[in-house]
Amino acid sequence: MSSPGIDGDPKPPCLPRNGLVKLPGQPNGLGAASITKGTPATKNRPCQPPPPPTLPPPSLAAPLSRAALAGGPCPPAGGPASALAPGHPAERPPLATDEKILNGLFWYFSACEKCVLAQVCKAWRRVLYQPKFWAGLTPVLHAKELYNVLPGGEKEFVNLQGFAARGFEGFCLVGVSDLDICEFIDNYALSKKGVKAMSLKRSTITDAGLEVMLEQMQGVVRLELSGCNDFTEAGLWSSLSARITSLSVSDCINVADDAIAAISQLLPNLAELSLQAYHVTDTALAYFTARQGHSTHTLRLLSCWEITNHGVVNVVHSLPNLTALSLSGCSKVTDDGVELVAENLRKLRSLDLSWCPRITDMALEYVACDLHRLEELVLDRCVRITDTGLSYLSTMSSLRSLYLRWCCQVGARGELPPPSDPAAGCPLLTTTGLSGLVQLQELEELELTNCPGATPELFKYFSQHLPRCLVIE
Repeated sequence: MSSPGIDGDPKPPCLPRNGLVKLPGQPNGLGAASITKGTPATKNRPCQPPPPPTLPPPSLAAPLSRAALAGGPCPPAGGPASALAPGHPAERPPLATDEKILNGLFWYFSACEKCVLAQVCKAWRRVLYQPKFWAGLTPVLHAKELYNVLPGGEKEFVNLQGFAARGFEGFCLVGVSDLDICEFIDNYALSKKGVKAMSLKRSTITDAGLEVMLEQMQGVVRLELSGCNDFTEAGLWSSLSARITSLSVSDCINVADDAIAAISQLLPNLAELSLQAYHVTDTALAYFTARQGHSTHTLRLLSCWEITNHGVVNVVHSLPNLTALSLSGCSKVTDDGVELVAENLRKLRSLDLSWCPRITDMALEYVACDLHRLEELVLDRCVRITDTGLSYLSTMSSLRSLYLRWCCQVGARGELPPPSDPAAGCPLLTTTGLSGLVQLQELEELELTNCPGATPELFKYFSQHLPRCLVIE
């Protein structure tokens, strides 16, 4: 609406001054802005719309300038304006809000940068809030971020509509209680059917809260519980649903053999199980049935200190179709256990034997002879491996990733020898042994962090003979 002038005549909506046009405040809260014209404006001349953009669409040859993104002035005559497509300028939107251009441009930014860019204006937010830009990402919400404090001191649950617009299929809640989870379910419209993955970390969820969450959130098929010490094995028996296909339980003090019994009986469609529990024994691994034998392809036993070779026997007989197995931190497993794995799990693509101090070169011979499909092998902290073991691995043409982090001789308590103490222990992997890995021509990633035999000359040698391999020092 225009305001009356001095003589009662309508006043132009804004007056140019010194070549600047004052724009009214924008509803997006960004405040007033100014646009510099190409030539000084005539006094008392009504405001004119800014000239149409005259830069070509973004490309590697002609990147957008800051002025173009801000809707700035036209380039000088004879510049890129001559490359414009025909058509009336008024029919083309400014480059800064052209959704076709923005849809291509925003692919080049990280998730954190997209969060910032979405605050620039409504047009950018509208483009960025498409689910395609957020696929595969999981929002992490801490308990204190779930509430806004009102002036009276009361708390109000935050608006999660922005998450719904972006189509997130999973959430990670940190430090939450049973009440927080109930509030999340009540205030997030898509929680009942649209959320497929839930991760609870360092939370005080109880058996009752776990039961309510899985009963209300009918879409959850992937569940992670980490550092949650208030639920018990009874809570797993009362809450686990047959629809769950992926389960991860770590650092939860009340998880022992009975938890594995609940998992094996209540989850017939389980495809992936990750378990980090200090009190799980060999007996628990005998609970798996033929149902899991057909469906389970990934098993990760992390720091299960009580597992021995007898537990490995139960695994290979109950889960013959595994393609990924981790025995990381199962310190009682020996070469005989690895032999059982190699002879019975011929479909393995990934094997993790890190932090298994009893593994020697003999275990690597079993792996090289029988696991012809193996693509990833993790041997971190396997301190008894020598150049002889590496010579066995050099025959595995299927290997794509090999990790030998911290493979050097350590003290009785697991501490590393100080570099200045030559008597503290000699490295068992030498430069000569490591250089033999160049025979793995299909190798894509090799990590040698803190391997004393990995010298600068060796890395140069790898760069020449393994040009397609990422070698991590």
